[in-house]
Amino acid sequence: MSPAARDLVRPSVVIVGAGPRGTGVLERIAANAPELYGDAPLDLHLVDPHPPGGGRIWRRAQSPLLWMNSMAEDVTMFTDETVEQTGPVRPGPSLAEWARAVRDGRLAAPSGLADDAAALGPTDFAGRRLQSAYLRWVYEDAVAALPPRVTVHEHRGTALRVSGPREGRQQVWLAGRPAPLRADLVVLTLGHLESRLGPEERELTDFAARHGLTYLPPAFTADSDLGALRPGEPVLVRGFGLAFVDLMVLLTEGRGGTYTTGRDGELTYHPSGREPVLHVGSRRGVPYHSKIGYPPSGERPPLPRFFGPAEVDALLARPGGIDFPRDVRPLIDKELGFAHYHRLFTAHAERTRMAWPDFEEKYAAAGPGSAALQALVSAAVPDPADRLDLEALDHPLDGIRYADDAARQAGLRAHIEADLARRHDPAHSPDLAVFLALLSVYGQLIRLGDHGPWWHGFFSFLASGPPGPRLRQLLALSRAGGVRFLGAGLTVTADEARGVFRAGSAGLPGEWTEARALVEARLPEPTVLRTRDRLLAALHADGARATDGGLLAVDPADGRILDRAGRPHPRRFALGPYTDARGSGAFTRPRTNAPAFRQNDATARALLTFLRDRTAPPVPVPALTPRTDDAADQ
Repeated sequence: MSPAARDLVRPSVVIVGAGPRGTGVLERIAANAPELYGDAPLDLHLVDPHPPGGGRIWRRAQSPLLWMNSMAEDVTMFTDETVEQTGPVRPGPSLAEWARAVRDGRLAAPSGLADDAAALGPTDFAGRRLQSAYLRWVYEDAVAALPPRVTVHEHRGTALRVSGPREGRQQVWLAGRPAPLRADLVVLTLGHLESRLGPEERELTDFAARHGLTYLPPAFTADSDLGALRPGEPVLVRGFGLAFVDLMVLLTEGRGGTYTTGRDGELTYHPSGREPVLHVGSRRGVPYHSKIGYPPSGERPPLPRFFGPAEVDALLARPGGIDFPRDVRPLIDKELGFAHYHRLFTAHAERTRMAWPDFEEKYAAAGPGSAALQALVSAAVPDPADRLDLEALDHPLDGIRYADDAARQAGLRAHIEADLARRHDPAHSPDLAVFLALLSVYGQLIRLGDHGPWWHGFFSFLASGPPGPRLRQLLALSRAGGVRFLGAGLTVTADEARGVFRAGSAGLPGEWTEARALVEARLPEPTVLRTRDRLLAALHADGARATDGGLLAVDPADGRILDRAGRPHPRRFALGPYTDARGSGAFTRPRTNAPAFRQNDATARALLTFLRDRTAPPVPVPALTPRTDDAADQ
């Protein structure tokens, strides 16, 4: 049978994006195919310019200095019995377990990374290149688990457009390929994408061009051209999250600087002389909270408690729609507070003045933020440091003013040191309970769609911060003068008269820092309205709906793309950070009922059910083996 004839008779699915999300969908297809699809033939086409498994963000070709942001034992690509899914669990190793299997000789060592795998402990933070090897192994494991008549085709290219009628086969057009890939179904599992510049970013770009300055707009830091940031010169950095940490690493150790550890355990930074001086600030003015550095123990808070499926059902049933600050935020606050106080009362009862059952009953009856709740907490928890204050957590420097820059630097270092101490002290284990509640809340919010930028920023600030060692490096750089803190309420202006960027902050009014370089240390906003991705832009132009926040609207049940009338497309699906059902990550810590895993399973089952029920029985063809179609895509 000719390839053309085979294409007409074999069902096919095109998955655009072969990173962790695409790999996760593939794994769920492998897990569900025996039940839903049997031994029928199927072509799976994976489209991505980067090798499958890691994709762009987790590709192997990046600096060995860049780390993951989670401990190895907290990273998995496999479901377990906690995941609320219809499909079967297909067990697999976490990153730590995979590394141990490599170390023990039960799995082949990844080329050039055997020493990295051997050295990785459960509570270590792996380099991103080692994570890329793990993701590649997961991908190959999923391919091997597919039924024998399912064929995987890898296309190292870029998808530009999807065409085809709602009730007919789709065509996926790739760059450099005259004929499209034909598919019964299309799944977009794109990760973080580049965006066109917004109005302020365009103005700053034009200003920099007029005055011969350097302006780096939001981007994935590993892809940024940092060569224009010159040794010894000041660089303004707007953003104090994970993108800043990558920038800090690449401009210090990445330029030859080193650290040594003194007898007291304190790090000292030794510059190479090639580093710029980073002046960093943000809205909050502090880095994301350190990752928690102690293991969980004792009784876990029974979550969800105040923000679960029943509460989401009630919100979705409201005829007037949902107002996030009015309707959702109070439920989140109540849930986070419940987790905090459950842990405090059950693990640190000596710091409370009330029996937990009594407190729980009164807590359940009190409204979020109410005077009754405040009175209850004040009576039951004597030390204010043991009380949960979400506003103070979200705005840690509000109202703080510094006498001068030296006081500002000392104040910020003290804040980071205190955060490191607290996040590594199990006496503050209610913080870990709040982290678990954040994960639980994220799992419920998936059903509500796009809920604005506050939640994602708050979640990342509390739950997705850097490893403790990175903050210790930041402190060493601050002491060495390589990083200067600007503080909270950062304001950046373009001074036409002086031809420089200027930055000031609320903590030291009237003090300005000037520089000829400005870096936006953050990822581009995940918006289809300004995306540089031609495929997403074309889908939106052809009628796919975008939310008010610019996210691609999808059916929360299975990820089908919605049109502007709210109708789900029968043949097009989307998962990922650019959709309004975005989860907290394509991989997550084991045994946390991860939203992404639930979404992957639902989408995979929808794909297989569609093919089983609505695709005509294919003409029998010989079994094929997985192959790579790189040559055909060039």
